[in-house]
Amino acid sequence: MKKYDYIILGTGPAGYALAKKLSAAGKSILAVEGGLFGGTCPNVGCEPKIFLEGTVHTALMTQQLVGHGLVQEAKIDWQELMQNKKKRFDSWPEETKAIFYKLGDVAEGYGKFVGSHTIEVNGEKYEGSKIIIATGAHPHKVHFPGDELTHTSTDVLSLDNLPKKTTIIGGGYIGMELGTFLAAAGSEVTILVRSDRVLRNFYHDYTVQLVDEMEKRNIHIRLFTEIATLEKTTNKKELIITTKDGSKIETNYVIDASGRQPNVERLNLDEVGIKYSQHGIEVDDHLETSIKGIYAMGDVTSQKLPKLTTVAESEADYLFNLLEQNINIPYYKPAIGTAAFTFPEIAQVGLNPEQAKLSSSQYKIEEHNLQGSSLYAGLNEKPAKLILVFDKHNKLVGASEISATAADDINNFVPIIGLGLTKEEWVKKVIPIYPALADKVGGFLK
Repeated sequence: MKKYDYIILGTGPAGYALAKKLSAAGKSILAVEGGLFGGTCPNVGCEPKIFLEGTVHTALMTQQLVGHGLVQEAKIDWQELMQNKKKRFDSWPEETKAIFYKLGDVAEGYGKFVGSHTIEVNGEKYEGSKIIIATGAHPHKVHFPGDELTHTSTDVLSLDNLPKKTTIIGGGYIGMELGTFLAAAGSEVTILVRSDRVLRNFYHDYTVQLVDEMEKRNIHIRLFTEIATLEKTTNKKELIITTKDGSKIETNYVIDASGRQPNVERLNLDEVGIKYSQHGIEVDDHLETSIKGIYAMGDVTSQKLPKLTTVAESEADYLFNLLEQNINIPYYKPAIGTAAFTFPEIAQVGLNPEQAKLSSSQYKIEEHNLQGSSLYAGLNEKPAKLILVFDKHNKLVGASEISATAADDINNFVPIIGLGLTKEEWVKKVIPIYPALADKVGGFLK
């Protein structure tokens, strides 16, 4: 049985980042992968999503500028867009696999624990002084009669032909973003949400405004709605959804975007006593599992952190410093910016204004209408709002925005919060480019 300094289960962004650092440090590593090399983000997640969003966002921007200097709006050719997407991304798994073979050894297949430091892949056993679990997550599936007719976000990101009518289960990131993309290309989209709101982790007032804007573009968002059954019509050209309240919805394509689940089912965690739940693998503040020498990072963990590629890569850096540089401190949990690439976008970092309002004596909240600036007036932005939260020491601790450029805007606030700067410190040390997006940071901190 071959022995390694490290066995890394999963080759997504977290595993990839850690493997590169360990290999450069001269450590022996075994990378184990049973799915696409590179994981979700570069293959069927954030990378192809943002590629499509580039075209979609541009097309939607033109819609609000017709009559403001543009003669007509842009039209999306879905088939051509998807062909271009495939040209860029279809080769990535094999290219990533080749990189891993240069970094160390590779076992192609799903790994499972057969001992506290032993992994079995396709009948072969491997021993690791330390084992890192970075297996990520996969799409959750809602079960009901006919659920075999649904599709996942993975399917949509390689969808050759645009459905005439699309129904999406779920009002989280995936559902709202895919709904935006498909509707912009011409599909009639209905989003079914079982609760009272979409994008639950974002500022509620802004999610309500987002829903209003999406409804104006003929994206139908139905709250408190769940599917009871899904079946084909007699001519099999359409599907019929029957909801739990008895209503009927005709559609051509149903996407289950009800969330994601940690990839733990193949790991045989019970064999070695690694604690986990439906939310993922339990880790301490050093990312160590309940078994000494076995660590977990990224979407497979149960941490109450956003399930983002950036977080996973941050944890990979942390583990390298902990295990190889002897920097023995708890994971630092940095300021984390997050966004939904809808239209308009909605983004935030730090303390949510809703939480701040619950302790109003501890925080000062400022809301700014961005439509007054020449930049936003030139884009004919509606809505465009920013809300900032300051603590008693005048430090910025939260920022939330809804606008066509919210993700880029909020990125300007991430370092202010992460570095713990006050208004005065930021204004003294930073003069951003004017009149550009970053200028709003300086403007609203004066």
